[in-house]
Order: sequence, then structure tokens, then C-alpha cells
Amino acid sequence: MQNTTAALNFTFFNPTKLLFGTGALGSLHREKLPGRKALLLLSSGNSVHTNGSYDQTIAELKQAQVDYAEFAKIMENPLMEVVEEAGAFARNQGCDFIVALGGGAVLDSAVAVAVMATNPGRLWDYVIGGSGKAQPIRQQPLPIVTIATSSGTASEMNEWGVICNEQQHEKIGFGTPLCKPVLAVVDPKYMLTVPPRYTAFQGFDAFFHNEEVLISTGLNVLSEAISLSAVENITAWLPVAVKDGQNLEAREHVAYGSSIAALSMQLTSTTAQHSMEHAMSAYHRNLPHGAGLIMISTAFAEFFIRKHACDERFVKLARAMGAAGDVKPEDFLVKLVELQEQCGVAELKMSDYGIEKAECAVLAKNARLTMGGLYPANPCTLTDADVTAIFERAYR
Repeated sequence: MQNTTAALNFTFFNPTKLLFGTGALGSLHREKLPGRKALLLLSSGNSVHTNGSYDQTIAELKQAQVDYAEFAKIMENPLMEVVEEAGAFARNQGCDFIVALGGGAVLDSAVAVAVMATNPGRLWDYVIGGSGKAQPIRQQPLPIVTIATSSGTASEMNEWGVICNEQQHEKIGFGTPLCKPVLAVVDPKYMLTVPPRYTAFQGFDAFFHNEEVLISTGLNVLSEAISLSAVENITAWLPVAVKDGQNLEAREHVAYGSSIAALSMQLTSTTAQHSMEHAMSAYHRNLPHGAGLIMISTAFAEFFIRKHACDERFVKLARAMGAAGDVKPEDFLVKLVELQEQCGVAELKMSDYGIEKAECAVLAKNARLTMGGLYPANPCTLTDADVTAIFERAYR
């Protein structure tokens, strides 16, 4: 068994100014914005119009005397070609910074768009992993301002975004410290209209960011403390937000847990659970990221619990989720299933999204090929055969 004590040494740098809390978006015009014309990056849906964040953002930009041009084509599991198109649009429109308004897909895309607005070639020229060419970024990307309207990816405060190369069946995290947002706004007021199902999917994405940090080999005393706090808040409040989306207090607590992950993931790392889900949705783009994580989560944790890879970490997680008395590592699985049941997602099936059991070995190889950089964070060795077995154990 490994020494799983949280390390006392770490490096942390995050220059992003965070405006967090109900009403925070109304302060945007008072901030020093990083340019005079923004690319307003949006999804292809209507959520920002429904929740009111679009109108408020436009009013804030006008009050700040900032011009803007809209690009509203970002979709779930965003595609390489679309972020390249957005980068060219920003360049042609003379935009000198980005305002990314929306959920995780929009915030993720902002990183790639910022790079493609100022650099030549294709995005995969700069991607590391899979068929990416890993070329250095030549020109400074556009500055980014993020306005989050969902709680899940934590992309509002870090330099990473996950983009799909559909032809290659690759879904890869792309980022550079040059793309850390200069300003982030997290206003739970604009999360009230997220449907229950997506509230659960996004909330579990935030949960697993923090849970994976807590079992990671890179855990340190700071990432441990803040991730446990996030797990406590998400466990207590996500079921409330799923059942009553208009409960602003619940939305605030879940948003807190999500934003904390933006910090903890920079201090530590997630694990191969995220690599595995990226492989799933690389082949099945209709699969929401959070849903895929839920499907494999118990089998993934069971593997390390059976190996006794980090027993005390799972005990701490179980206690943060409400387990009391003589707590065992296995109690984490009990609390995890309980939380999934409370949020109505315990019965999710891979087969419902077109995944076949025969794909498990292919998905396992893809996970390492595209996102193998997360594997050293696993609390013990995880082979392709192990990953295949986890997929098979999780399959329904």
C-alpha cells in the first residue's frame, strides 16, 4: 500500500479574479476588462436567454463601453472545427478578448478559441495526446473572461478545456497557462433554470473532480482541505438542487463545490476516471460528461478499494459525505450510491447511449492514448486490462 499522507509541499498560482455569489454578474461593468471589443462566446441553445444572463451581460458590457461580436455555435462535447471557426471569427471581427457566457462546453471552448484567434494552423497542431502534434503555441492567446451558468466543469478558473476531434474519436484536454482567465463570474442566480437531469450530471462532474483529487497521488494539505469542503457541500446540497431547481441556497452551495474544483485541480489532478469518460464520449458524443462519470464511478472506486490503495482517503471521503461511527473504505461506495439515488441517476446505463460491451477494450486503449497524462495520479497502477475490466464491471 502506498504512503497516502497528503504532501506538505505544493505550488499554486492562479491570477484569475473571481466574483462569486448571487448578484455577482451585476458588478461586471465595474471591473477592468482586458480589451475594448469582446468575442461573446455562446452555446447554440437558448439557456442564457432563458435564465436572463445574456441580457445582463449585454447591459454590463454596454455600461463598461465595450463592444462585442457574438458567436453562438458551441455544442455539448465541443468540436475542433467549431472552435477553429470561432477563432477565425474573433480575428476577422477584430476582437481583443473573449467573454465566455454559458455552461461547461462554452467555458471549455474559450481556451481553444483564444489560441486559435491568434495562432495559425489547426487546433490539433497544439494538442498533446492522441494524434495531436504538440507544437508550441507561438502567439499570446486572447485574454478570457468567463461567466458560468452551470456548476460542473470548473473551467471558469483554469486554463483547460476538453475538445473533440470527431474523425479521430479523440476527446482531449487542451490548455496552457497562457489561457488562465483574467476574470471569472459565478452567479448562482443564473443557474436556477438548469433542468434537474443536467443539474445532477453537472453536479456529479464537480463532485468527481474533488473526489478524484482526494485519491490522487499528488494530494497535498491544501487540495485535501478544500476538496473535502467541496464534497461536503455537494453531497448535502446537490439532491436539494435536483429536486428544487429554484432553491437559490442549494445552487450557491453546489456552485461553491464546483468552483473549488477549479482550484483543487490546479493544486493536484484528477485521475484516469476522467480519461475513461472522455473515451466514452469521444465515441458517443450524445453522452453528457457527468452522466458517463456516474456510470463508471462505483466500479472505478471499487478497484482501488479492493487493492487497499488509499484506504484512509476513502474513509475521509465517506465521512465528508455523512458516514459516522466505525467508517470503512467501502462506506464511500455506500454513500456514493446513496447520493446517486437521491439525485435520480443511479440507474444510468451505458447501453442507453449506444455503448456496447464489446467496445470496452477499445475505450480502454483510447483513454490511455488520449488522456494518459492523468494515469500517474491514480493511487496504484492501472493497466489497460484493468481499465477494460472496470468498464465491463460498470456496463449495463
